[in-house]
Amino acid sequence: MKNQICTILGGGGFIGRYLVRNLTKKNYRCIISTRKAFQKGYLKTQATPGAIELVDWNSSNFSELKEAIKNSDIVINLIGILYETRKQKFYNIHANIPEAVAKICSESDVKKFIHVSAIGANENSKSLYQKSKYQGEVKSLNNFKNTIILRPSVVCGTEDNFTNLFSKLSILPVIPVVGMNYKFQPILVNDVADAIVQAIEMKGNEGKIYEIGGPKIISFGDMVKLILKTINKKRFVVPMPMPIAKIQSTITDLLPFPPILTKDQCEILSEADNVVSDNNLTLKDLDIEPTDVEEEMKKWLWRYKDGGQFAKAK
Repeated sequence: MKNQICTILGGGGFIGRYLVRNLTKKNYRCIISTRKAFQKGYLKTQATPGAIELVDWNSSNFSELKEAIKNSDIVINLIGILYETRKQKFYNIHANIPEAVAKICSESDVKKFIHVSAIGANENSKSLYQKSKYQGEVKSLNNFKNTIILRPSVVCGTEDNFTNLFSKLSILPVIPVVGMNYKFQPILVNDVADAIVQAIEMKGNEGKIYEIGGPKIISFGDMVKLILKTINKKRFVVPMPMPIAKIQSTITDLLPFPPILTKDQCEILSEADNVVSDNNLTLKDLDIEPTDVEEEMKKWLWRYKDGGQFAKAK
């Protein structure tokens, strides 16, 4: 039996590197579309020669990607941005691309299209990020009946931009936090990769939405304190009033790469908590027991300790 072919959009990103390894272990052949493919050669070390093909792709040119999708059994979309730039806009990345991919899938012999969205996707949100995520889900489901939506909470892992960011901020004596009481359900990146593979292999789940989160619900403030505890740093964690945060973000939004919070992210922190609801399927329906992120992050945050990996707790 020939190996199934899986095309992964954004496979060179954070989740992609873990997902590719999981798929190749199960003998999927992976076609990975990514920007600057020449920088993603490390992905080819995760499988036997010929099992992974890199395609240099950008959203303005669908011809090569269209050919890859038409020859695929499974298509996975991991593309997403956390803030807008002059060239990358939420609506185009989160809504237009999934719509275009879903249409190509409907014209091909693709068995399933896995679209990774986010918990909090909502058409009525004030956040353009959350609104565009919702639009991407709708467009995907409407254009290809075998679409499956995965909505993860905050994803953590060795290369993440969350636990690593606040570990770096520990150089400051005081760490201001916006939305101290905002709750989320951090999930390990390995579990997200496992969930995608399970969603592919599970039967009869076409058209379904999965909300996936870790085993614990924690507030933003407590998570920052937990990160500091993990790296043996004692710092003052203080709440930043939302009005001040929005004023500050209006200024930082002008930078090419906003250092911390954008104005749109402030809107997210002003809305509903980022936790798994009772309205959709969950990790339990994928037969996955979520990993304890608190324990796992000790394995990558040790490098921020003053004494390194073997430093004793204070």
